[in-house]
Amino acid sequence: MKMNAKLTLILMFTAVSAMAQWNWPEDKATAEEKNVLYTDAYKTGNFEGALEPLSWLHQNAPDLNPSIYINGAKIYEGLASKAQDAASKESYQDKALAMYDLRIKYFNQEANVLNRKASTAYKFFRGNQQKYPELLELFDKALNLNGSKFFDGSTVAYMDIIRRHQKNGGNLTDEDILDRYDRISGALANKKGEKYESLQGQIDGMLSEVVTVDCNFVETNLGPKFNAEPSNTKMAKKIIQLSLSGKCTDSDLFMSAAKSVFEAEPDFGMAKVIGLKCKGNGDNTCASQYLNRALDLTEDNTKKGEIYLALGGLEAERGGKSKARDYFRRAVSVDPSLAGKAYTSIGNLYFSSYNSCKAGKSKVDDRGCYLAAYEMFKRAGNTSAMKRAKDQFPSKEEIFLEGKSTGGNLTVGCWIGESVTLLTRD
Repeated sequence: MKMNAKLTLILMFTAVSAMAQWNWPEDKATAEEKNVLYTDAYKTGNFEGALEPLSWLHQNAPDLNPSIYINGAKIYEGLASKAQDAASKESYQDKALAMYDLRIKYFNQEANVLNRKASTAYKFFRGNQQKYPELLELFDKALNLNGSKFFDGSTVAYMDIIRRHQKNGGNLTDEDILDRYDRISGALANKKGEKYESLQGQIDGMLSEVVTVDCNFVETNLGPKFNAEPSNTKMAKKIIQLSLSGKCTDSDLFMSAAKSVFEAEPDFGMAKVIGLKCKGNGDNTCASQYLNRALDLTEDNTKKGEIYLALGGLEAERGGKSKARDYFRRAVSVDPSLAGKAYTSIGNLYFSSYNSCKAGKSKVDDRGCYLAAYEMFKRAGNTSAMKRAKDQFPSKEEIFLEGKSTGGNLTVGCWIGESVTLLTRD
């Protein structure tokens, strides 16, 4: 019973609140009649029939309820879609947009309403270059008021208007465009997922149509700002985005920005990018540091496997063959689908060990590294590498002269430490 009483109170409160949202004029009876007439016409798609009672409400009860402007915008939009001539269409479109302004005037909520107005205005006028300055101003204000609450789809719409304006004789400077681009991207900055990556990609693509985004652009426009404020994560992310777009990822600025972002927001992907870039630059200490950080930042075995392969390659370049082999084996253990790459890599380590491992006492024993390489290539399913290794096997004559037998076991020494089947190249 207590719960029923509480529910009753909630319903009563809700009803009272709903009634309080209606500001009936002195002539309430007429207002109620006009409200019923226009809403009935609107619901049946009779937009023309809705105009007279709706206009009466706008003139005689302008603060009646937000619905007279919400529905009003839809009514004028519907009329615009049915208009047969351009002048009528544009007139209805302008009236639809005016509904948003009146809604703000009488009921505030400017940020939310401008969000909606900008979206509608873009739909109306994206093909009308005379409207581009007006649209830019509208989007500017809507974005400034809404920030991260700016409609996701409007980020692309806004950038599209910038692009269209500029391609139709607009006089925005590169700095003007970049400033707007920064703010547009900022509305998506903390949103994650494929949807937002796709939106940002579209925005980046449109930027490159109106501004030459190359290495010089990134260095000139963003380098000084970042150097003055290296902990500015937002700026660092922008450098990364534009560097990727302009294919400038080999620059020192890109690396500095990437490290700045990683320190602020440790992430597997960023650690991997930095590690691989360091590896490509020959900075093995940096590469090892970030690749190992990447390992710590994921529980995904596929990702771990990728990093183990990269660490194996790094150790191989350093000459640490045994440690490299350990990494390649770990790659297979966490992700068996990497067997082809991992065993081929181990095979290459064995194959390249002839000069460092040969003792010069037995030609057969010295060529054992090629037999071990062959076994790894076989596990990898790498037939071309298997042939390359087989070409280096000992000959039948060499095996015979050393009193050994084809098909027998051979222990390969040195760092390899494998037991292989003794085969010949002929």
